[in-house]
This record gives sequence, structure tokens and C-alpha cells, in this order.
Amino acid sequence: MASTEPKIDLSDDILRRFEKVSLQSCTGALSYITNQAIAAKNGDTSSSWNNCYMKNVKPLTSGRKIAARARTLSFLPPRPDMAAALRRGEDSPEFEAIETCGPRDVLVVDMNRMADIGILGNMKTRRLWSRGATGLITDASVRDLDKIRDDYGLAVFGAGRSAITGLAGSPFHEVNVPISCDGVLVVPGDLIVADDDGVVVIPQQLAEQVIDWIEEHDQVEGFIAKLVDEEQVPAGRYYPPSEELKQRFRDEQAQKAK
Repeated sequence: MASTEPKIDLSDDILRRFEKVSLQSCTGALSYITNQAIAAKNGDTSSSWNNCYMKNVKPLTSGRKIAARARTLSFLPPRPDMAAALRRGEDSPEFEAIETCGPRDVLVVDMNRMADIGILGNMKTRRLWSRGATGLITDASVRDLDKIRDDYGLAVFGAGRSAITGLAGSPFHEVNVPISCDGVLVVPGDLIVADDDGVVVIPQQLAEQVIDWIEEHDQVEGFIAKLVDEEQVPAGRYYPPSEELKQRFRDEQAQKAK
């Protein structure tokens, strides 16, 4: 059985910082880190972090924003021998996965993009709620969505909603292992940021670098807005910000701090 512990656990402080930023800022930071890495390696694109946005996973509980640690669950296509081996009542993988979730955790389920299949309805998500988890993300659909949203207050992101309860002989497989959800790699312990614009995965080892970049970038954009207003010039004079402009901002901040 795979370990149910992630390699590292991101701090609540990091998660709170991510709750204040937009999804676009997250993808922008990953793009910046990617461009820097590619440039440092003379164009080697194996350093790209750009495949972190789930293009087909939609917000099913609009208005909810989350920044949470990923706990993962994988799924297998139908075959009776595997179903017999993996359906073990309360010890089945889906129940084991739910028991690893707690506050500021989100369960991410790889369903091989079977978008018409509804998974984890009322009874299973009730346990997520009682354990204080943040919500559920999957590349399949979700059953009993109204109850999950209204009674449990969980944030749900998926391919849609469905009354179909699954395919006979299709078992969940492994708990807290690397998975592909909507074609995006999710490693247990990765940071998931999700809102009405979708879902992005921040690799756990990049989380602090990403939030540091975002927070400075947002401040620099405020600095640019002030310059544009004061000088009554086109934004293109200063935007996108050059490294020289960023350094000017840092210098001014350092002067103010004295």
C-alpha cells in the first residue's frame, strides 16, 4: 500500500498567502519561473512548469476560492478482477483517501477524464466535511452536488454534475500517489489554488518562490499604476515591468523602510 504521507506539508501561513492572490497571478508566476529556467539552460524546455492548469475542470460551487494541500486518489478502468481485489468495504482506497484529508486539504481524484461519470456523492463527501477538508477536485462529474454545496459547504471542481453512479467493475486504486488529473500531474502535498477561473497546481517545492514572486509582482503593478496616473502616459511605457523598473521599485521601498 502506498504511503499516505506527502513528502512535505506546506504551512498554513503559505496557504493563507495564496488565498489572497488570483489564479492568473499563479499561472503568471509559473510562466516566469519557466522562462527563467529555460533561459538558464539554453532553451531546454524540460524545465517547463506550464502544464499546471486544468483546462477542463470547472468550478461547480461558484464563488468559492481555495488554497489547499492535495491528497490524491487514482482510479482504474473497468475490469472485474481488479474490482474484486480493491473493493474492501471501509478499507477500500476511496475511504482510505478520505481519511487522510483534514483542514486545508483537498481531495484530488484522477478518473481518466471520464467526464460523464458521477463520483463521491453525499455519503462519501459527508466524511470529507466532517474531517474539515476544503473540498474535492476531479476530472469526472460529481453526484448530489446541491447537498455537497449547501449542507457541507465544500468547494467542488469537476467536469460537471451527474446522476450516474459509476461503471460496474471500475475501482479506485491507490491513495496519495502521483496522479494525472485532467492531464496535469498532481503529487501529494502539492498546492492547489482554485476559484471561478479554474484549477492550478503549484508544485510543493515551488510554492514559496511562487508566492514571493506574486506578492512583489502585485506591488509592482500598483507602482506602475501610480506612475501612469501621475505622468498621464500609456501603460505600455512601464508595462510589462522590466527588471530595471522592478529594481527601481525595490530601491524606493528600501528607502521608505529606513
